[in-house]
Amino acid sequence: MAIETGAAKASIAVDVMGSDLGPGEIIAGIGLALKSLNHLPKQFVLVGDETIIGPLIQAEGLSDHPRIRTHHASEVIRMDEKPLKSIKSKKDSSIVRAIELVKEGEAQVVLSCGNTGSLMAGGTLKLRTIPGISRPALGVIMPNQTKHWVLIDAGANPNPVPENMVSNAILGKNYCKVALGIENPRVGLVSIGTEEGKGTDFITETHQLLKKLGDLINYRGPIEGFQLFNDTVDVAVCDGFVGNIILKSCEGLLSTLTGFLKHELTANPVRKMGALMSRGAFEAMKQQLRPERYAAAPLLGLNGDVLKAHGSSNRFAIEGALTIASEFIRKDMEHLIRDDISKSVALLNEPTEV
Repeated sequence: MAIETGAAKASIAVDVMGSDLGPGEIIAGIGLALKSLNHLPKQFVLVGDETIIGPLIQAEGLSDHPRIRTHHASEVIRMDEKPLKSIKSKKDSSIVRAIELVKEGEAQVVLSCGNTGSLMAGGTLKLRTIPGISRPALGVIMPNQTKHWVLIDAGANPNPVPENMVSNAILGKNYCKVALGIENPRVGLVSIGTEEGKGTDFITETHQLLKKLGDLINYRGPIEGFQLFNDTVDVAVCDGFVGNIILKSCEGLLSTLTGFLKHELTANPVRKMGALMSRGAFEAMKQQLRPERYAAAPLLGLNGDVLKAHGSSNRFAIEGALTIASEFIRKDMEHLIRDDISKSVALLNEPTEV
């Protein structure tokens, strides 16, 4: 469990070595965040090989910045390395050292663009789960036509029990509250129908447990796939197997539609003119869908906050990820989760009325 140590607790540990674009791009993103985030975090702790990142920090003009410090790590976990093996064999890697800073209370949040499996394995093994939560979950912010919503679990636990799904609902509620600013988010359970008893026994049992939470969450019942994108709920709860399929399917569909539109709109001069006249609409769509806005996915439910950014995140995506991390600190999301999990355990242990 992370130990609070005053100002150090309000720090973000950044693994600067795991990016596909190199440590310089991450450091540039930190530079942008320093300008946009005036008060929190108190410090950015840049974790990596100081012989490499030192000159890059200097080039960015951050060497003497009071909110910047470095923490040396001599090793890097590559993207193709096995999670558990890499965590055990590379104890001085930037991912491991960044996680340990959270464990030791030197930081509240860790952000990495590196090996996803290693970050999840290291976070789970070293930080452990909050009491009342047996498995962490991966939360992802997704767009619809007018706003954003949270998908949880997006792949951390593909084979949960119903009690894990209850934890996911609470984790998703609080992530949505902190990251999207929705005070009482609507929570739905992904299923194949909205009627009572529709779906598997697993879904039915999860549904009954979620109803027992009462006012602890704003539970709207089961939802179907098409309702994910029509503003029916703010948090969609599912197991990690279904969630990862939803996430990857959406990514593939977006890529297909983008390619289709580009091909059709440039097919002849008339269509090119129409595309030019519609540029404002396309720009608005681009702003709604742009990945930099919510560029990191948290592994929720641990004793400390772990954020995973995409390996190819540019400086603007890093700035967006650090903005979310600062909100975790400002609103003390871990405390909110602990409080709700404690209440949920009491509610689920109440005898069922006959």
